[in-house]
Amino acid sequence: MIEIDEMDQRILRLLQRDGRMTNAELSEQVHLSPSACHRRVQRLEQAGVIRDYVALVDARAVGRVTTVFVEIGLSGQANELLGAFERAVAQVPDVLECHLMAGSADYLLKVVARDSEDFARIHRQRLASLPGVARMQSSFGLKTVVQTTALPI
Repeated sequence: MIEIDEMDQRILRLLQRDGRMTNAELSEQVHLSPSACHRRVQRLEQAGVIRDYVALVDARAVGRVTTVFVEIGLSGQANELLGAFERAVAQVPDVLECHLMAGSADYLLKVVARDSEDFARIHRQRLASLPGVARMQSSFGLKTVVQTTALPI
């Protein structure tokens, strides 16, 4: 783990808002020379603090208007079964997130679909055939109230 000071935090907050910001713009906003700012960003990248730069696509704009949260219960807890499930679920393109859970569900998935019929297809063809799935409970999202990729720094 690297030491993240206030300047690094300011850089991270700005880059989370606009990852396309040029180094010149970033250095001006944090009041550092361009070379010093670039060195800090490179250090954060090399340490894995900055993991990636991506384009965030609006799901509605590409026809993925239905968000479904799926609780998955597995038939067992053996490491082999968990590993097989995790490898297989990572191959399902409709799954945006998969979390190993404590509580009544073993995994919680965030799935995007075109509509309820598309989700029914994903459910039957992809999710039900994942290794070790014993039960599934789906909840349809009605409205996204808060959505961000920015961590509080």
